[in-house]
Amino acid sequence: MPGYATGEPEYQWGPTQPPGAAPAYGYPQPPGYGYPQAPGTGHPGGAPGWGPQQPGAYPAAYPAGAHPAAPHSPAPYGGAGTPLVSLGDITVLSDSIVTPSGTLPLKGAVWNATDMSRTEEKIPPQAVVLAVVFFLVCFLGLLFLLWKEKTTTGFIQVTVTSGGRHHSTMIPATGPNTFAMVMGQLNYARSLSA
Repeated sequence: MPGYATGEPEYQWGPTQPPGAAPAYGYPQPPGYGYPQAPGTGHPGGAPGWGPQQPGAYPAAYPAGAHPAAPHSPAPYGGAGTPLVSLGDITVLSDSIVTPSGTLPLKGAVWNATDMSRTEEKIPPQAVVLAVVFFLVCFLGLLFLLWKEKTTTGFIQVTVTSGGRHHSTMIPATGPNTFAMVMGQLNYARSLSA
């Protein structure tokens, strides 16, 4: 199109990038993770064994029926840095407990939980309005008063003591079953501490 040259400054927008810097978010990026560089592979260098391959397309170095280990296989369960359970800001690893106040030893830890939540049941305001409106029409409007609404407020306090140190966290109660869920996780942490 005439008059629309790509180098004209009045048609360029956005912040300027320093020379050699990576482009900012939203700007065209050089191909990287998730963008295959060679057809049929997912590795930027096009190395064999990476990315999707067709059945039977393994290199001749592998005998029939033998396949290489998956390149993206997960770490072994319960490795040194693998979180096993998380309770609020307390994270239990296979050999330690990580808290914002420091790392505690896992063996011999004492766990406690206190339910400081409450569940209230009340008639919502819209049920009262509908009961009054339909009471004037017929007595069936009184059935709206049977409409109940449960709301849970409060927290579950979880404490851990180990190695002469103590940490406490508060987990918001989102429903009447929150304490049971937290106790399930806490009992698992207790079994790891034994």
